Amino acid sequence: MKIIYCSSPLDERKVDESYEEEYTYAKQLGLDVGLIHLESLLVDGKPKRAIKNLVAAIEPTLTVYRGWMMKPSEYETLYNALTSINLYLINTPDQYQHGHYLPDSYDLIKPYTPRSVWIHQSEMDKSADWLRDTVQTFGKAPIMVKDYVKSRKHEWHEACYIPDASDQAHVQKVVQTFLERQGSDLNEGLVFREYAQLAFLSNHPQSGMPLSEEMRVFVLDGKPLYVSNYWDEGEDQDFVAQLESFMGIASTIQSRFFTMDFAKLTDGSWIILELGDGQVAGLPDYADALEFYTNLKSALMES
Repeated sequence: MKIIYCSSPLDERKVDESYEEEYTYAKQLGLDVGLIHLESLLVDGKPKRAIKNLVAAIEPTLTVYRGWMMKPSEYETLYNALTSINLYLINTPDQYQHGHYLPDSYDLIKPYTPRSVWIHQSEMDKSADWLRDTVQTFGKAPIMVKDYVKSRKHEWHEACYIPDASDQAHVQKVVQTFLERQGSDLNEGLVFREYAQLAFLSNHPQSGMPLSEEMRVFVLDGKPLYVSNYWDEGEDQDFVAQLESFMGIASTIQSRFFTMDFAKLTDGSWIILELGDGQVAGLPDYADALEFYTNLKSALMES
């Protein structure tokens, strides 16, 4: 079993500072750790150079990546490079995309998540009315825009939230801003989601984004691995009780290691916000990284 992290862009011998705490705890627990130079893969297109500081394993070795997000094609390139030295990432490229792209897993979580529609980037140029046609299903409901992976929620009013889906001028303005700011980082296309009335905590001090009662659950082989409040402002919850009704769904997700983000509605019930690949999903600021790695080590040794 091996855990690999992104190295610092400036020093391939050091872990990226954003993952320094995780790297330190993994080493303390005796886990075999290694570094890859992600820039060599993403910027230079040289996967062999990206993994040059890893030693080839004698036998096939289960490997978990903890680092920055990649597009599925980039993940597949890394996956293939690692298999050439007998390191096998815990999620195959298909499993990575299944957890990473909302449209890929939407049908499985549809009864428990906000109503969503999407349009691939290739379809946007085929009709001048593509935007109106895509969002008209929401009527006058408030909606949010994101790509297949991420929103710009910290630019809440400018590039994320739309109070009335029928207000075409405002829809156009927010979507155009989102597209401009995503630029080449746009993942596949656009997703529009009905805005759910969540249990309000406070507004983000910089962006004004509303913070709600949310939790992030890391799931390994269909079982909860680690659970944490998403925002520091959230109150401690009986997460185990909340999760019981969702574990049947977790077993249907076509991924070994993924995250499920949950949020509390104003009526006290909980919904699934979205899924994510467990290798590229961040630990919330509130999380206990040592507990996360203790649980991960124990679970992987048993698998």
